[in-house]
Amino acid sequence: MGPDFRRDDALVPGAVEWVAPGVRRVLCGNPGPFTYRGTNTYLVGRGEVAVLDPGPADAAHRDAILRAAEGERITRVLVSHTHRDHSPGVAALVAATGAETLGFGPHATPPGEGGEGGDHSFDPDRRLADGEAVEGDGWRLVALHTPGHCANHLCFALEAEEALAPPGVLFSADHVMSWSTSVVSPPDGDMADYMRSLERVAARGDRLLLPGHGPAHDAPGPFIAALIAHRREREARVLEALRAAGGAVGAAALVPAVYGPALEPRLAPAAARSLLAHLVKLAGEGLARAEGEAFRAA
Repeated sequence: MGPDFRRDDALVPGAVEWVAPGVRRVLCGNPGPFTYRGTNTYLVGRGEVAVLDPGPADAAHRDAILRAAEGERITRVLVSHTHRDHSPGVAALVAATGAETLGFGPHATPPGEGGEGGDHSFDPDRRLADGEAVEGDGWRLVALHTPGHCANHLCFALEAEEALAPPGVLFSADHVMSWSTSVVSPPDGDMADYMRSLERVAARGDRLLLPGHGPAHDAPGPFIAALIAHRREREARVLEALRAAGGAVGAAALVPAVYGPALEPRLAPAAARSLLAHLVKLAGEGLARAEGEAFRAA
């Protein structure tokens, strides 16, 4: 059985939803084939509030975040990773609030080396190392470096006073989304890193995932296990298709054999990037050999 995706999301852009004790969600109106109904922005705490992922540069969304925190102070702005649907909204929110910014660091891949999809304007005031905590009144967020989808990707584990919320809430951003699998696109995306990060999150035993896109997921254990199995099955098909090709081929040439006819044509370029990530991983494991931009079975 495949992953138990959750696609029923009734929240409208600009509205506020309490998704866990002390945690609010505001949806940005930037729907698309990779953002689903839009980017989720989370507000953590009461009184002095931390904002996670302000989204793209969108004045309406900035205003919605400020309305959600009306009568409170936004003191920190955290960024899970520097893709353009997550971090460009930081600047306007900081201009309105004076908040401190936090994240793993700037986008790792320069534009000329395949990092065109990144937000190169963001560099946090405070860089968070793996395992470092951010604390507020009655809660703390622990940063977990989970590269794969993006080299500087962080998940955040919420640790609150037991009276406020039981343990096991994870802000999974785009590492684990509830509505779909995540895109892993080299060179900033790395499939070997992604699989290791999935295994790390699976071992945590969380009870609730709050993703960067889509609604909350209340059964993380079996869901992440199914995602891992799904990636392994796809990688097996990639290797099978590569061996059947009988020579050196590019990732795009393998898309029909791996994904089949049901793949929407508009998603073919993203599928090719995902296959490239698998091919790079297979080459690193000695099961394939890179020849320029093509690969052949080893």
